[in-house]
Amino acid sequence: MRTGILIDELGVGFDAMAAQAREAAKLGYTTLWLAQRGGWDALTALPALGAAAPGIELGTCVVPTYPRHPITMAAQALTAQAATGVPVHLGVGLSHKFIVEGEFGYSYDRPLRHLREYLEALNPLLRGEKADVHGKTLTAAGGLTTPGASRPAVLVGSVSPKSTRLAGELADGVITTWAGPRATGEFVVPALGKPSRVVSGQLICVTSEVDERRKWVEETYGAAAGVPAYRAVLDRGGYARVSDTALVGDEETVRRQVDSLEAAGATELLVMPFGSPAEQARTRELLAA
Repeated sequence: MRTGILIDELGVGFDAMAAQAREAAKLGYTTLWLAQRGGWDALTALPALGAAAPGIELGTCVVPTYPRHPITMAAQALTAQAATGVPVHLGVGLSHKFIVEGEFGYSYDRPLRHLREYLEALNPLLRGEKADVHGKTLTAAGGLTTPGASRPAVLVGSVSPKSTRLAGELADGVITTWAGPRATGEFVVPALGKPSRVVSGQLICVTSEVDERRKWVEETYGAAAGVPAYRAVLDRGGYARVSDTALVGDEETVRRQVDSLEAAGATELLVMPFGSPAEQARTRELLAA
């Protein structure tokens, strides 16, 4: 199973992000992933990471679709690919109603229709063709001139069977959150409907302080269980709390949990290390390619 790693960008400057990129490349990770979480712009930052770790693949997990028109999104992704010369994995997603309406002021009405129309416009643009979508939620009519750029892969940050089915139809795969082996094997893989990429995002900590680390996850991310889409993912996986999804334990335990994800159908592991600096180092070293 391929392994990529999430660069910690929250409250971190570019020098620190570049240092993380260099270490990940040295350890042998195949992909550097950058989230879009209200700070640095992920697509804009990718070339800086590529310069720090030449040759390593780059991805976003994930860029919200609503505030970024598909022509703009395609132009940014193609620019990042051409500037770095490496494969770019463009993770996009719907985000959530309380963000799209509350922060951006867009309507979140008919989100699946929006995602379909967005992908129908984005795909031809990334192939160097013109978009011609006049839909219920967006219009995209036009093309781009990006000589020498290669098509970035398109992945959908998916938390529901319906959006996963749509990803199986119109994208290269999905990026999952809070999905363990049961949700991956029983819901994600069948919903895709065909062999596709399943990038499994996981909070991971190699540690002897299991209870303390799960407590931190619950304090930091536990509120996600109150978001309906995430609550459904947790229920499909048989988890009561967000902290139950974290991969925590010694090296053997964590490796066994990762193997369970691969057996369920995950094709790539997106490592999100947490814990003390020493624990994060152990985690990164254990899961490097």
